[in-house]
Amino acid sequence: MDIKGNKLFSILTGSCPRCQQESMYTHKNPYVLNKVFSMHEKCSHCGQKYKIEPSFFFGAMYTSYGIGVALGVATFIIVKLFLGVALLPTFASIAVVLLLLYPVIARLGRNVWISFFIPYQGLPEVKNG
Repeated sequence: MDIKGNKLFSILTGSCPRCQQESMYTHKNPYVLNKVFSMHEKCSHCGQKYKIEPSFFFGAMYTSYGIGVALGVATFIIVKLFLGVALLPTFASIAVVLLLLYPVIARLGRNVWISFFIPYQGLPEVKNG
């Protein structure tokens, strides 16, 4: 199943939301912690600017928060309800999961946020002749 052309593709891969041809980030690995938010200025394929306005990604904190809450609830359900672990170790496991996944959550929040504002358009058609 090819999901290219779908917003989910650019959210999960961190690619340009307009053309989905290249990564928005200078380093693909989010665990290079001093470069987790380092982004290209614009897409080299379609020219889309990533920082649309000053403090544009401030709103990504809200999407990151939602993703973090969802992961925390999922961790709680798995550890407490399915595995039957006591309450204090369950909360400790939630903290560990959120701490380990913080770089991924932060990038996913940015990817979701920019996808709200930039529609997928694909690559421009090249005319022959």
